[in-house]
Amino acid sequence: MKPKWPVGLWWLLLMAAAEKIPVGGQAVIEGVLMRGPTQWGMAVRRPDGLIWTRAWGNDPWSSRGVWRYPVLRGMATMAEMLVIGTKALTLSAQVALGEEEGAGLTPWELALSLGVALAGVVVLFLLFPLWISGLLQGALDVSETMRHFLEGSLRAAVFVGYVAVIGLWEDMRRVFAYHGAEHKTINAWEADAALKPHVVGRYSRIHGRCGTSFILVVVAVSIVVFALFGGGVWWWKALSRIVLLPLVVGISYEIIRWASRDEGLGRAVMKPALCLQYLTTREPDEGQIEVALFALREALGDEKRS
Repeated sequence: MKPKWPVGLWWLLLMAAAEKIPVGGQAVIEGVLMRGPTQWGMAVRRPDGLIWTRAWGNDPWSSRGVWRYPVLRGMATMAEMLVIGTKALTLSAQVALGEEEGAGLTPWELALSLGVALAGVVVLFLLFPLWISGLLQGALDVSETMRHFLEGSLRAAVFVGYVAVIGLWEDMRRVFAYHGAEHKTINAWEADAALKPHVVGRYSRIHGRCGTSFILVVVAVSIVVFALFGGGVWWWKALSRIVLLPLVVGISYEIIRWASRDEGLGRAVMKPALCLQYLTTREPDEGQIEVALFALREALGDEKRS
């Protein structure tokens, strides 16, 4: 079955995956995108069964000017992943469907696509929980502090429910399997294991720097940030969720960086968030792992090409 264009909101959320040099990645349509120290690498399974690959330079936005500093680098990384991830998804869809390269989205169509997805995120994951929590506050007669907690809990519930529902879609289950293949490949590479599909397949499909975990950290951080700066009249409550989102993302990025380096407390703090990856990944087959390995080789600058 040919893959279809994925649900836009899910991709917008997943593109925020935290990266740790030298390797990070994400699933695309019938393939995997990997980020290495000096270049990006992508591999996609073509309709004829062969594996298409491409590599291009990696010049992180977070290495430029003020964007190198804590919190700001998280904002830059988020923006970069949105742009690179969307372009990679467009290209992977063309390759997986056997279409001619370059027949995808124009820059204006790409901008419109991102705009629509961003609007959906704002409405579903920011404003909807705010509205419902306000109704509950009045009905239950709870404090403003409790309302912020209810808002954050609702935001997490909406996200988990959304992921669970789209996971019922057959095409998304395939994407989730490539997501699992990406994680297994990175886990095997970081463990210095033999990079063979049957070996990589033994590794966990759960990874500490996954974007799924990042989203739940964002939810937790948003409770604190919105409680401190997001009170007041109704219009400011709504506007502040949008205005303060980059700050929430930047702080969350720093927490993920710290947790990925701390084997004790950091791992313990992230453990609940890691459990959600059982929803956003599936066990891949060896063919999907093979694609992820090709993407890794491209990202690491291996001279072998397919």
